[in-house]
Amino acid sequence: MTDHPYAAHETLVAPARRGAALWRLLLGLALVAVITFGLNTVVHAVVVAVAPIGWAADLVTGHRPGPMLILLGSFGIVTIAVFAAAHLVQRRAPLGLIGPLRPALLQFWRVMFLLAVFGLVLLILPPYDMGAPLLPNLPLGRWLLLLPLALIAILIQTSAEEILFRGYIQQALAARFPHPAVWLILPSALFALGHFVPAEAGANAGLIALWAGCFGILMADLTARAGTLGPAIAVHFFNNLVALLIFAVPESLNGLSLFILPFSSADTGPMRAWLAVDFAMMVLTWLVARIAIRR
Repeated sequence: MTDHPYAAHETLVAPARRGAALWRLLLGLALVAVITFGLNTVVHAVVVAVAPIGWAADLVTGHRPGPMLILLGSFGIVTIAVFAAAHLVQRRAPLGLIGPLRPALLQFWRVMFLLAVFGLVLLILPPYDMGAPLLPNLPLGRWLLLLPLALIAILIQTSAEEILFRGYIQQALAARFPHPAVWLILPSALFALGHFVPAEAGANAGLIALWAGCFGILMADLTARAGTLGPAIAVHFFNNLVALLIFAVPESLNGLSLFILPFSSADTGPMRAWLAVDFAMMVLTWLVARIAIRR
């Protein structure tokens, strides 16, 4: 048995080699885009037809709980699209993108347990002072009432992103290009591009995209070490719980949060200080996950 740190990645990559041609990856991604766009168009039309006035606009901004739940839940369409592409184009078993299910679930819960302990430790430490008090958003009672649905919706969203980036794209590239630099960096660059929103983040857009790219590389590393998507989904889930349910930004995606940050994503001073904390948290959660999956 090899001691290579990424030996377990072969469990995910081997099934992808039969359809490793680059044209298959590109065709598969095109199919993912078409299915996702088509089904999201249907969802939007249904919301416009039956939901209260204003919900359609909030499907983009996520300013209210109902539309935010629909927005997060709609990421399930991405999972459906990726599974369809894997089956039709790469001739892969869709669930094989996640890896062996029992180890994946076991790794997910191990990582989540240690991250929960890590979060509790942070709670007893002195709070980070970002220069102004947090702004209350949802009342605690309503937040707790929505919490079960919110947890399910965030799990759908984070799982979809991991299945696409660390599952479908990473594994297809690894089947074609053995050097880790290719399949660690390219999917992470695409992930970063999806988080580059200068219209909201202004001068901070590049830093936020850089954060997302670094996060993608660390999740790719975890996936390759674990041989399943379980740990990456757990870390992504934990990160988004904090970012969407506890401390949300004022511009968007704050419909389910308990608090809103007292500054915008475009504020260069306080937002960059917050990003520095976020970078540190990202590395620490990756290290916690590494500990959890050590054999």
